[in-house]
Amino acid sequence: MRSRLTLALHAALERRFPEKRLFLRSDTETRFIRLKSETQLLIWSAGTVVVAWTIIATAILLMDSIGSGNFRAQAQRDQFIYENRLNALSDERDARAAEAVAAQQRFSSALDQISVMQTQLLQSEEKRRELETGIEVIQATLRRTMQEREVARTQAQNLTASINGDGTAAGAPASAEMTDTVDLLSAALADTAAERDTVAADAQFALEHAAEMEQQLSDLQTRNNEIFGQLEDAMTVSVEPLDAMFRAAGMDPDRLISQIRRGYSGTGGPLTPIAFSTKGAEPDPDTLRANAILASLDRINMYRIAAEKIPLVLPVHNAVRYTSPFARRWGRMHEGQDMAAAIGTPIYASADGVVTFAGWSSGYGRLIKIQHDFGIETRYGHLNAIRVEVGQRVSRGDRIGDMGNSGRSTGPHLHYEIRVNGTPVNPMNFIRAGKDVF
Repeated sequence: MRSRLTLALHAALERRFPEKRLFLRSDTETRFIRLKSETQLLIWSAGTVVVAWTIIATAILLMDSIGSGNFRAQAQRDQFIYENRLNALSDERDARAAEAVAAQQRFSSALDQISVMQTQLLQSEEKRRELETGIEVIQATLRRTMQEREVARTQAQNLTASINGDGTAAGAPASAEMTDTVDLLSAALADTAAERDTVAADAQFALEHAAEMEQQLSDLQTRNNEIFGQLEDAMTVSVEPLDAMFRAAGMDPDRLISQIRRGYSGTGGPLTPIAFSTKGAEPDPDTLRANAILASLDRINMYRIAAEKIPLVLPVHNAVRYTSPFARRWGRMHEGQDMAAAIGTPIYASADGVVTFAGWSSGYGRLIKIQHDFGIETRYGHLNAIRVEVGQRVSRGDRIGDMGNSGRSTGPHLHYEIRVNGTPVNPMNFIRAGKDVF
């Protein structure tokens, strides 16, 4: 059975590849080489494999060459777009920086104007008190003079009645003693009349000057209202954006101010509430408005302290690319904001605080942790170099490290985290909240 199968295969090969002989002839003899059907099949198969491999390899090389050219062109286009984007971001950053400087200058100018207005307000209040004191003195003098005039008039009437009652008869000659008494009374009445006229003139003068003083007080009150209005408008323009900034960062402004006030509890100085009355009376409306303005100034000062202790600025001052946001990624929560730039890019502290960790930490690579006030912590991961030590106190803008590619990272970038009382929050909330201030 096997021989028959072999013979059948051989016969099939003979039809396709008939046996051939290759003759080799020399001077003395002739030789030949038999090429059996099986040998020809083997040679043909090997040649077919070589040709096929050559075709496939050539096609692969051509495709790779074409793909490499497209990839290089795409890479060049991406690089061009990326450079344009970086230039645009750099221009935008410079514009924001210029706006921040202008805003700071406007804020400083407003504070200077507020200081001048406060000085004018205090001077006007002092003048108002002096005018009120002068009016009270004039009114007291006028009342005392009127009382003295009435007493003198009563005494004169009593003396006249006494003289008429003691006379013996109407028209009878008076004694020398009576004559002296009458002369004395006449002189007293003349003096009283003169004094009365003087008092009347003084009273008229006081009334005329009181009207002038009332007009001055009215003008002064109008000026005070204008100053108060300007101050209140300036406070509204200054305080409301700061309130909005801290709310945008997820912070409660009232609670924030309360915490800062507990830490800065000293009193005194120009922001001490005004008290114009020393008699325990209720404060007048101007005093209440002045104290409200001083409270707003104190609130602005508290916000200034808070802004230095809360991470509202970018930890990287160079142009960066935001590569991975605060969101779920690959089924897990990405608890920070990734910012890509070149290795060695300086990393800065985003707020005042104390370094609590500076070293290697598993997937973070080289990591720095900074503890700030109000339960806020910032983390800076995948660093190339660490420039601070544990326990070191840093200020906003201090260089703390260099950007790198350490730990579980696919390229040079900074992993930036903000945690509030141990809970991760989106760092961009803080950065966006402070972009119009810093």
